[in-house]
Amino acid sequence: METFKLVLLETSDIHGNVFPQNYGTNEKAELGIAKIATLIKQERALNEHTITIDNGDIIQGTPLTYHYARFQQSLPNPMITILNDLNYDAGVIGNHEFNYGLGLLNQAVKESSYPWLSANIVDTETGQPYFGNPYLIKSFPDGPRVGILGLTTKYVPNWEKEEHIRGMLFEDTIATAEKWIKVLKEEEKVDLVVVSYHGGFERDLETGEPTETLTGENQGYELCMKVKGMDVLLTGHQHRQIAGNKINGVLVVQPGCNGLTLGKVTVEFHKDESGFRVVEKDSELLVVDGVNADQDVLSSIQTYEDAVQEWLDQPIGKIKGDMMITDPMAIRLGDNPLIEFINNVQMDAAGVDVSNTALFDNISPGFPVDVTMRSVVANYIYPNTLVVLRVTGKIVKDALERSAGYFELLDDGTVGVSKEFTTPKPQHYNYDMWEGIQYELDIRNPVGERVTKLDYDGKNLLPDQELDVVMNNYRSGGGGDYMMYKGRPIVKDIPIDVSELIANYILEYKEIEATVNNNWKVVY
Repeated sequence: METFKLVLLETSDIHGNVFPQNYGTNEKAELGIAKIATLIKQERALNEHTITIDNGDIIQGTPLTYHYARFQQSLPNPMITILNDLNYDAGVIGNHEFNYGLGLLNQAVKESSYPWLSANIVDTETGQPYFGNPYLIKSFPDGPRVGILGLTTKYVPNWEKEEHIRGMLFEDTIATAEKWIKVLKEEEKVDLVVVSYHGGFERDLETGEPTETLTGENQGYELCMKVKGMDVLLTGHQHRQIAGNKINGVLVVQPGCNGLTLGKVTVEFHKDESGFRVVEKDSELLVVDGVNADQDVLSSIQTYEDAVQEWLDQPIGKIKGDMMITDPMAIRLGDNPLIEFINNVQMDAAGVDVSNTALFDNISPGFPVDVTMRSVVANYIYPNTLVVLRVTGKIVKDALERSAGYFELLDDGTVGVSKEFTTPKPQHYNYDMWEGIQYELDIRNPVGERVTKLDYDGKNLLPDQELDVVMNNYRSGGGGDYMMYKGRPIVKDIPIDVSELIANYILEYKEIEATVNNNWKVVY
């Protein structure tokens, strides 16, 4: 009996990480696609038959990609250059592919020597896949036919600017998978069905119990349970590290983010008179710790890197006082100079007196005395713009209750982070802090009953009282389960990246005083 071994290699959520470094500190880090490239080349040397797929969120996420998008668009996209040189077989459209605008995305797709797959993003006029390719067929001499179907989380319209996705409809992944897998099986006669889905799992992989609000953002579990004919499901979006798991017989894998690991799926076929059939399949994650970065990859974009490093080290102003972060939890428990400053920048840009923002992660360093562009991008890591929404006092209270759910009171009286904001991935960016209102959150109370004070201009904010509030575009669209903002009137749209607004503000005022007015606090 003839046997055939196939190895699938998956990257996902690389987010512009190439060099093994942290741009905020310029220190070395065990991550990046240059290290992944070394692993890919090693696997290809060991295995005769391989397929390499990027599962999305490749062209956005670091100062390298930001600088390219803002200042170097006339040049080839550095991330696409790398994937082309590594001979990727296919890519999938991720939600962050849209962040820099449709022009840049279309340019990236055009430059790619591999197809971009997304069967459920369709043209609103033709109903056909917007990016042209629902799937890819990969065949091998005297080997099996492999069908690779691409899918993107249908939740993109809840986050992205309308002009960045104009002309597109994001269809349900379940119905789309059923439609195209039937084509792969009955018309294309494939021996293996691989679904590469830029989305994750909304349920526990073992029990099927919900692990998050079932919004349809992450339909991986549902795909495995409802769609017949899948053999392998490659996932991403949630930045989880998953390997070795099967759901309803479907092998699943997810390789984390930022180039920390390479997903590897090994499939063994037997061939008999009826053709090829799968007899064994398994998955693992290959970590980059201790792996040398591929010098060809680094060299291919060195000129981009030199330009971004020069830009990052440009001095733009000074801080008078302390805006550094030593304890991220302390930042979230009471008013502080860094968050107050970012809110002040947003209010200045928008011309309103109420604002909210978040401390996006637990590695933001804060602003040192001498501020550079590196300081700005280290603290404001997303390409958000600003939106002014007209909301009511009730909506403000509902939003504060959503944020207050971030905390849980531990048995020893200390404060921890609720699993809803940590599992299946950290969501520190979904806890907002406000300026322009006065409020208190008492986390000794049950979730949903924690707002114990809410004033505006020294008076109790009434439920039907209207305020104009500036926030980032992700939040204004309901991102982070802030659905109370959906459909509210947009008073003003400010199409300039917040990081750019922060830099411009510092350049204008030269010296920024670290101030705090203690307009809010968390009681525990």
